[in-house]
Order: sequence, then structure tokens, then C-alpha cells
Amino acid sequence: MTDSVQQQVFEIIAKQAKLDVGSIKPESTLKDLGVASLEVIETIFDIEEHFDITLPEQENADFNAETVQSLVDAVQKSLDEKAAAGNGNDA
Repeated sequence: MTDSVQQQVFEIIAKQAKLDVGSIKPESTLKDLGVASLEVIETIFDIEEHFDITLPEQENADFNAETVQSLVDAVQKSLDEKAAAGNGNDA
């Protein structure tokens, strides 16, 4: 995982939550950061649009209660899958 993905996710969360990006820690939850439920949805949409990905609807996924790191991991996984799919289409 690249730090830039984490940094970009943190910046999107900071913008949405109107926080200093330095106050966001991987172990924080969006709820801990004061992001309201509706803002969580908007944050996820912002992240999906920024990275041009669709985060998979995982069973029991709750980005409001899970850590920011789990969100970063989900973004990285989607980016990896997108890259792999792109490579597979070249054949």
C-alpha cells in the first residue's frame, strides 16, 4: 500500500469532516472524528469519485464504526482489483 492512498483518503475525510488532516489516525473511526452518518455516505462517494472506484458492498461493512485504516485498505483493494482487471483486458 502506498502512503499516498492513505494520505489522499485522510485528506478527503478531513475536508468532509472539516478537520486538520493531522488529527486523523488510522485507528480512528469516522464516528470518532465526528462524521455524521449522512456525511459518511458523502465521504464514501467522494472517495469513490476521487479514485474512480466502487467500493464493494461487503457483508457487515460499516465504515462509520470501522477504523479509517479499514477504509484505506478497502480503497487499496479496489485499486488493486481495478489494476488487475485492466491488465487482464489487454489480452
